[in-house]
Amino acid sequence: MFESLSERLERSFKILKGEGRISEINIAETLKDVRRALMDADVNYKTAKTFTDTVKKKALGQNVINALKPKELMVKIVHDELAALMGGDAAPLNLSGNPTVMLMAGLQGAGKTTLSGKLARKLKSQKGKRPLLVGADVYRPAAREQLRVLAEQIGVEFYTEEDSKDPVQIALNAIRYAKEHNLDLVVIDTAGRLAVDEKMMDEIESIKKAVNPQETLFVVDSMTGQDAVNTAKAFNDRIDFDGVVLTKLDGDTRGGAALSIRSVVEKPIKLVGTGEKMEDLQEFNPEGMANRILGMGDIVELANRAMEVYDQKEAEKLAERLRKNKFDFEDFMKQIQQIKKMGNIKDLASMIPGVGKAIRDIDIDNDAFKGIEAIINSMTPYERQNPDIIKGSRRQRIAKGSGTSLQEVNRLLKQFEQTRKMMSMASGIKNPMKMMNQLRRGGGRPF
Repeated sequence: MFESLSERLERSFKILKGEGRISEINIAETLKDVRRALMDADVNYKTAKTFTDTVKKKALGQNVINALKPKELMVKIVHDELAALMGGDAAPLNLSGNPTVMLMAGLQGAGKTTLSGKLARKLKSQKGKRPLLVGADVYRPAAREQLRVLAEQIGVEFYTEEDSKDPVQIALNAIRYAKEHNLDLVVIDTAGRLAVDEKMMDEIESIKKAVNPQETLFVVDSMTGQDAVNTAKAFNDRIDFDGVVLTKLDGDTRGGAALSIRSVVEKPIKLVGTGEKMEDLQEFNPEGMANRILGMGDIVELANRAMEVYDQKEAEKLAERLRKNKFDFEDFMKQIQQIKKMGNIKDLASMIPGVGKAIRDIDIDNDAFKGIEAIINSMTPYERQNPDIIKGSRRQRIAKGSGTSLQEVNRLLKQFEQTRKMMSMASGIKNPMKMMNQLRRGGGRPF
């Protein structure tokens, strides 16, 4: 995500890195290029201009011209202003109320129905909520059936009234059903349209007034750029939503929606969809996103994703096995499965500071672990538990059984041994989950 914008900003800062004295003139030239980069990313013109004017004022105020490292100071100012532009601090969901009622709003095709399922799954697994998914889209063919299938997939209850064409009544009856069945989260999926129209606005306004939700979330396709911002403003003027959810942020998005929405509608981005899987929904962290746009990684988001998939007891068991030098291929396979749950491999790698730029032009196959898994699955249980016995004839048999070469098997065994040594060195961390929690609270700022 934001790869084009990241490249443009990087080129802009090179103006300050060239030979010669740093001056107010080349600072202005740099910011002119930054403004062009933002506008090419489909950022609102007024937002882009205000942004660069603010950066220039702060740059001159902090005396970038006479600084020993003007480029680094300038990048810091841009980083801080990017984070502020997107909201500054992360905005948590309001989970008060019994039940907590969340209302999804937006245009057709933005991904509201899938988002409703992802949100229910996330709050069930992370917050221990007992969700009820409510199909209140009475117009789109198969919308309610799609939501029913998602509910079954993630193991939560589903409510709709197939014969009803009254979304307000469906929503009210669903809340009553949730209270009667001790369900403490109600996620209401509503109808969208291909464009903003009066009938649509009247309907979503009526639903909101009737159910009085703790959260009204505007769901928008981030790939629509500036159009997304205009639509957000139209919705906010009518229903005064609480926050924004950007979907499809893993696609070829230029970033305009993420960078413009907060300044135009003055409502926070709360969540972002980062893929097609049900677990691909993350809290939006302006600071981390600014880091990633500037190629600095996002170690806090990496820790967040790890926290979602790693069980504390399992992590402690693994640490104990490492301390006793008992890490084997079965442990290795478990770690691979956990990493795969965390999301797209290239996306994860880009969160590591310094790695994003290095892999920008490299095509990383998300099935990169397939060969490794095939080799490990071709080992006997005894071999997986005792890697040191895998010598000559065993290696040849494993290569043949996995459809790989002897060289690939040898390479994996060497990499495994190196990994085991590195993990053993890190095994002095007594509580890895506590360490990740501290990292998250620390903010992970690069400055």
